[in-house]
Amino acid sequence: MALPAILPYVMPTASDLPINKVSWKPDAGRAALLIHDMQQYFLDAFSARQSPVAELLAHIRLLRDRCAELGIPVIYTAQPGGQTPEQRALLQDFWGPGINDGPYQKRIVDELAPREGDIVLTKWRYSAFRKTNLLELLQEAGRDQLIVCGIYAHIGCLLTACDAFMQDVQPFFVADAVADFSADHHRMALTYAAERCAVVLSAERLLDELRPEGATGREAGEGTAEGRPSDDGVAPALSIRHLREQVAELVGEAPTAIGAEDNLIDHGLDSIRMMSLVERWRRVGADVSFVELAERPTLDAWWSLLSSRTHSAIPNADYFAV
Repeated sequence: MALPAILPYVMPTASDLPINKVSWKPDAGRAALLIHDMQQYFLDAFSARQSPVAELLAHIRLLRDRCAELGIPVIYTAQPGGQTPEQRALLQDFWGPGINDGPYQKRIVDELAPREGDIVLTKWRYSAFRKTNLLELLQEAGRDQLIVCGIYAHIGCLLTACDAFMQDVQPFFVADAVADFSADHHRMALTYAAERCAVVLSAERLLDELRPEGATGREAGEGTAEGRPSDDGVAPALSIRHLREQVAELVGEAPTAIGAEDNLIDHGLDSIRMMSLVERWRRVGADVSFVELAERPTLDAWWSLLSSRTHSAIPNADYFAV
């Protein structure tokens, strides 16, 4: 009855997503962000720092930061520890006693710790709407859209999205900001949501849809040589110079200050900035993952990876200027 140990699996990318049945658009003035059950008890079932949990944490942080920037309410759910069998009710039959009463299992993971002004709801059932005042909070804030991220995709996240739909709240199910027991469970949740109750989209697309008003150029993830389409709509190829300049810009250093074998984390490149690079490079055809970058965070290793994964030719692929 305990949670299963979850083996690593590849987080879905934009090309893996199902076709949506509806075309709702997220609106910063209508939306709220729900970060679902990101507690240590549930995260401990995954292999730490491997896919999908590495991308899960990085994407949720990006979403949370964008929502905070735009004044979008950020709501967390967290199950209480030490529940009695009466409080657990039928959950007891499926999952046993759940979270214990100590501080470790029930805390929201440090990477996503709630900030001042965020709302934390005590959650008792699969759906975040059951036995809570979530609907009332949304109504009081004038919000009729709910961005859903967290774990587990096919259980609480999906049931919350379904419940939102049945109460006239438009759900947006962030495909690469949820995680599950397996790739099959994850895929099933995305397919059901897209076909029955929600818009399924990537974190990158959602961040783009919720771009701050008037943001252009670097603020929007465009306007740099590596991300801006050319006049014919085709993004230019990456180059080694662009790679070094991108990293230098993100960490606030001169390109010449970053050595080919330097650990980029020591230069201040955190997971959020690393994930932004992944999304940039995917837009120009480089099929790389956050986990691969995090495993070997040096310019030399990244250039070797990009050279082998980019679908279009990369200039100077055999040359790394130090």
